Amino acid sequence: MRAVWGGVDAEEIEAEVTAQIRKLQAAGVAVSHLDTHKHTHIFPVVLHPLLRAARTCGVRAVRNPFGPVHISIVAKRPSLWKRYSQVIVLSRLGGTFRRAVSDAGMLAPDGTVGIVTTGTMEDRLFKSIVESLPEGTWELVCHPGYNDAELGSVRTRLRESREIELRLLTSPEAREILDRSGVQLISYRELV
Repeated sequence: MRAVWGGVDAEEIEAEVTAQIRKLQAAGVAVSHLDTHKHTHIFPVVLHPLLRAARTCGVRAVRNPFGPVHISIVAKRPSLWKRYSQVIVLSRLGGTFRRAVSDAGMLAPDGTVGIVTTGTMEDRLFKSIVESLPEGTWELVCHPGYNDAELGSVRTRLRESREIELRLLTSPEAREILDRSGVQLISYRELV
């Protein structure tokens, strides 16, 4: 909540982000882009120091967590209405976000898809999302992985959904949906 009301120290954020990037770079990791947990960088009080740190460290891209949310996708899953409402309210920050990224000389995809369906992704929703993608460069937000002992020690609602998403995203059916829709997969390295 402090990020909403401006109760965070921008210098601390910039110092912390810079330290984290430098630690990764020192370990030989080429940092392709920045994003934040739960997309807290949508708030200007977090975004501006994050962009300064990125520029200082030579990172050229940032995740754009804003994007289209098609009501037809939400209509298929009544449990997604709450998340949909939250995303719609926060979307008001999108214009400010895009201007700040542009003014900083940074790159970002046109936006993200899949935020509303986090933790509920399955074949039908994936197909609906892909088939409703507008032209441009879009990032699919999802959490594929393994529901192992290490994950069991973390407080998260995203446990079983990780394995479901992993199977879905690595399936021949998913590749066929992407190919049929003309989607080309890239990483942030190709974006910059």
